[in-house]
Amino acid sequence: MWIYIVSAILLFGVLPLVILPYFIYRVLLVRTSSDKWTRECSMPEDAEYKALYDEALAWRNEYLSSITPVGITSDGFKLAGEYCDFGFDKAVIIIAGRTEGCYYSYFFAEPYRRSGYNVLVIDNRSHGLSEGRINSLGYKEYRDILAWGRMLRESKGVSSVVLHGICIGGSTALFAMTDKDCPDYFDALIAEGMYTRFGDSFDEHMILQGRPMFPFSPLAKAYIRLCAGADVVGDGPYKRLPLLTKPALLLHSKVDEFSLASTSKAMYDKTGSNCSVVWFRYGAHSRIRCVSKDEYDRTVIDFLSKL
Repeated sequence: MWIYIVSAILLFGVLPLVILPYFIYRVLLVRTSSDKWTRECSMPEDAEYKALYDEALAWRNEYLSSITPVGITSDGFKLAGEYCDFGFDKAVIIIAGRTEGCYYSYFFAEPYRRSGYNVLVIDNRSHGLSEGRINSLGYKEYRDILAWGRMLRESKGVSSVVLHGICIGGSTALFAMTDKDCPDYFDALIAEGMYTRFGDSFDEHMILQGRPMFPFSPLAKAYIRLCAGADVVGDGPYKRLPLLTKPALLLHSKVDEFSLASTSKAMYDKTGSNCSVVWFRYGAHSRIRCVSKDEYDRTVIDFLSKL
């Protein structure tokens, strides 16, 4: 009898607590089919997000004659992107966050065109037309960014590279800029909505969605560490940002629900004089430019003019 009771407890009580966090990890970070994380709009039902994506496509269509498909191989993965060549000797690599393909990134391209930069948008590993299955939250993808930079330098004659990252893309850019192998021609970083560590942002998502934290949050983070190779608890921008020596512009909304202003400010306060922090009054996470386009672009253009 006791064997049946213990078995029932394990089957219906313990196993779900172990299995459900694994499925959370798979939903978040595993590309389970080719229909997941494509170049199409990831949230067409969200009016603001759809408007963002449509504007990105409109920008791409306006400059389509200057755009060519590009590709590299990094860590054995074939990666895809598009390069908008305006004939400048400087370029920006725009790095989107999780779930977004390269078309989305054109939304952030205009201030760079106006500042004399060519624009490279990329399908991150496991997104769009790029190979890969697991999103490692920048812990492995940062090597891809360094490889894209080498391509710009060696194949496109670019002498200066700036990185612009959104959410996880900002963390990926920071990992690249603080790596010991980062070349000198990576000149600056611009990041929007940088979190202290992904584990903190993950918890804010769980809270806002009304999901129980324990034991799902720590177990999901353990799966992320084990399966994706990302230490989202003991590592992250809060550790890497103080190591950054190149100029940086950090853009943050005061009402960001996932990268909280309070914790991010505490992180920014520990940075050096090379980091400029600009706070925006409005704008959801990764959507500052949606509501403050003129101020956003003016801030980026002013920063680039001083490099």
